[in-house]
Amino acid sequence: MKLDHIGIAVKSIAEARGFYEQGLGLKSEPEIEEVAGEKVLVLKLVLPPGSHIELLEPTSPDSAIGKFIEKRGPGMHHLCYAVDDIDAATKRMIQEGFEPLWPEPHDGAGGCRVNFFHPKQSHGVLTELSQRPN
Repeated sequence: MKLDHIGIAVKSIAEARGFYEQGLGLKSEPEIEEVAGEKVLVLKLVLPPGSHIELLEPTSPDSAIGKFIEKRGPGMHHLCYAVDDIDAATKRMIQEGFEPLWPEPHDGAGGCRVNFFHPKQSHGVLTELSQRPN
């Protein structure tokens, strides 16, 4: 398992990206991706070797990211860990007594399959597990 990405909730990708691209010198993916099921826009910023930052902009105030920003303001939203088999990893976490947000993994950004575990069980940090497409 390795750190896949850090998710950062922002009000506007257009306004936030300058800090990461110009300030920190990070390269971004060419396209902003819409994950319609989660009502979010995602911009990936590459962190060599093999990790990235995701800037997450809500497309609706009732989305998870919109609610997060309303309650806490912009900032770090979650940590994501790459796994080889999301179904097996979810089952193992459930067997260990940890409750996922969804009973089954969902489709996420970049064609990944993902599941989240509540911050109440992970000491205040929303935790995502992600399996990249083959």
